[in-house]
Amino acid sequence: MKLKYAFVAGLFAAMAAQTAFADIHIGVTTSLTGPGASIGIPVRNAIALWPTEIDGQKLVVQVLDDGGEPTAATKNGRRFAEEGADLMVGSANTPATIALAQVAREAKIMQLSPSPAELPPGQDYWTFRVVMNARYYTDGLIEHMKKHGVKTLAFLGLSDAYGESYLQAFKEKAAAAGIKLTTIERFARADTSIAGQALSVIASKPDAVIVVAVGAGAAMPQKALVDRGYKGKIYHTAASVSPDFLRLAGKDAKGALVSSGPEQVPEQLPDSHPGKQNALKFVKAYEAKYGPGSRTQFAAHIYDFSIVLQHIIPVALKKAKPGTQEFRQALRDALENYGGITVTKGVLHYTPKDHWGFGPDARVILTPNGNDWKLVD
Repeated sequence: MKLKYAFVAGLFAAMAAQTAFADIHIGVTTSLTGPGASIGIPVRNAIALWPTEIDGQKLVVQVLDDGGEPTAATKNGRRFAEEGADLMVGSANTPATIALAQVAREAKIMQLSPSPAELPPGQDYWTFRVVMNARYYTDGLIEHMKKHGVKTLAFLGLSDAYGESYLQAFKEKAAAAGIKLTTIERFARADTSIAGQALSVIASKPDAVIVVAVGAGAAMPQKALVDRGYKGKIYHTAASVSPDFLRLAGKDAKGALVSSGPEQVPEQLPDSHPGKQNALKFVKAYEAKYGPGSRTQFAAHIYDFSIVLQHIIPVALKKAKPGTQEFRQALRDALENYGGITVTKGVLHYTPKDHWGFGPDARVILTPNGNDWKLVD
């Protein structure tokens, strides 16, 4: 399999006259601006680590900004479909990803999702995630809480689809684990202060708080709680794991407990972990290009997609040519039926009933360690 690492971007329509019919066109929509840029930019950055060729076929990748907005993601997705994309990737933010999933269904184009988009039963036929859902990560968080004697918990999370997915997961699972929710406070991604919500959380006197936020936006609730004297445990979801969270939260990040994929700390994983070697390769390649400490799980998601494509594109090419609906269907079917694919988090194994694909190996608890992260428990 011939591989070259580079980044090819441009308009599909403009390139159509210059590229062979067999070129594979991939549309990527992500948040390069707006509140979600701290997780969206690593998505674009990781595309630079993709091969330009797989099985002798060129990859032509177009990246568009959606600002984290569902309307913009929908517009980008429709543009990809109109211009003949074989595959769509995106978005970084869950609400935008859900919007793109609708376009994927309508256009019958496979969507690879780097965010945990919760879709109604039967609505993810064309959508495959490389992250796990809120219930999966919630299980890991509750397991840690029970181990450390947490009996009461306050919820402080985003008032959007991402926040709602975790709220419902904690409502479903906390009581069964003997943990009582003391209060539920919500905030928007664009909010510049959550002082009122933080005070309400502290007034409910919980043993712990679960913060559901994204990237740089997770620093504000962390600091708001610490600044107001909260001394209990502060838990975060996987989307808080970013250099911007560490930078903006500063010393107030100390002690935070974050559910994450293991690809953030591959050097600390046991050699037996199935994702360790791929995660080490990702970190080496990404930090060689973007600098020490630049690794993020959001970039790792996209790196994982390149591994997936190297497995399924040769299979799909045996059935159809790029640029046809038959090829788009063949790509989808190849991924759903391929079996285990080892990526940075562990082993992906999609089935017709499971388009999430990971097992327990893909979940760890991290805590800030200066400008880095440390594996705990």
